[in-house]
Amino acid sequence: MTATVRAFPFPRARRLDLEPEYRALREREPVSRVAFPYGEQAWLVTRYADVRTVLTDPRFSRAVSLERDVPRVTEENFSGGLVAMDPPEHTRVRSVCRHAFTARTVARLRQRATTIATDLVETARREGGFDAVEDFALPFTLKMICELLGVPYEDRDHFRYWAEAGLATTSLTEDERWRATGNMWDYIANLVAERRAHPRDDLISAMLAVQSETGAVSDDELVIVAMTILVAGYETTSTQLPNFLYVLLEDRARFETLVADPGLIPGAVEELMRYVPLEANGTSPRYALEDVTLSGVRIEAGEPVVPASVIANRDPEVFTDPDRLDFTRSPNPHLGFGLGAHFCLGAPLARLELQVALDVVTTAVPELRLPEDDDGIEWKEGMLVRGPSRLALAVDSVDSVDPTALAPTASPRPQRSRP
Repeated sequence: MTATVRAFPFPRARRLDLEPEYRALREREPVSRVAFPYGEQAWLVTRYADVRTVLTDPRFSRAVSLERDVPRVTEENFSGGLVAMDPPEHTRVRSVCRHAFTARTVARLRQRATTIATDLVETARREGGFDAVEDFALPFTLKMICELLGVPYEDRDHFRYWAEAGLATTSLTEDERWRATGNMWDYIANLVAERRAHPRDDLISAMLAVQSETGAVSDDELVIVAMTILVAGYETTSTQLPNFLYVLLEDRARFETLVADPGLIPGAVEELMRYVPLEANGTSPRYALEDVTLSGVRIEAGEPVVPASVIANRDPEVFTDPDRLDFTRSPNPHLGFGLGAHFCLGAPLARLELQVALDVVTTAVPELRLPEDDDGIEWKEGMLVRGPSRLALAVDSVDSVDPTALAPTASPRPQRSRP
């Protein structure tokens, strides 16, 4: 019997709701055929066990995508860079920043992150507003990644545009995306050359030291890693932070729980990573290197498979009562940071930033709430990630916990290569 082919991505659900098509397929057709706007047809997998297999099993490859008409939402194929490599090449290139995102290294950034977040919140309050996107999430994550990489913060507007271009689908033309990628490449390459001549205490200098010591990567590969870190370390976290605040304030009892008990924040970050559907168009496809059977369906060698982590994170076979937020959920093997060789390189930094941000906000502005109407909320369109582009929150007083009684206590828990 010929499988039904469905148009993908599915019509966008309201705000951060899950598309109902995902649930229906997970229950009745967990391995299904889909057709993207461009590229070849693919298999979509929606059950946790199958998604985990596709993400971790060496029988599935990302590198093959460089040779194929990849299923995608843009006319141009932007597949490439670090996300299109397989081990051992991927392992070799990624090793250049092996000391950058260890839990111990990132923990040293906690105090700096707290200072930045606190200053931003205080400034927003003094100026009489609190846009969780423009006043907080964007400058917070951008300043953190600029300081980590060693990028001058005064160039942040360029970097913001380049990073957002890397995740655009229909919000920019193909020429605009290529131009942004090329400009970012040239900028990072020049910065690498400058740091080679004049090293500093930053990540690019540290990567150059590893390169000099091991000879493991070329200059071009080092630029690719820096670009990947910039986009992944800025745009995704700056989107998830407003997403988290929206979900917490949509049912304000959730927010008040963290106000009353900031010790729950590390667990809340993990649970929100599971619960919030960040991806708007599916994860990058993997190609089967040999015949593989998933949920009784035979995937033939050479066929692309798209793992749908957003619905796998709600699989009742893995998560009890999966549609309920549970800040004490344990274990919580969510796929919010990916899995396997391509597990998010910046996950320790993202965890720290999200924990610190929620700690500071719940301490400094416990009266925070969503606006009475939707005038202060706008949502991203034409991007690979979903979330608000504007989230103007109300800060006038409501019955809540006295902030002076609280103290921050939370503790840690694709780019194309050069055009």
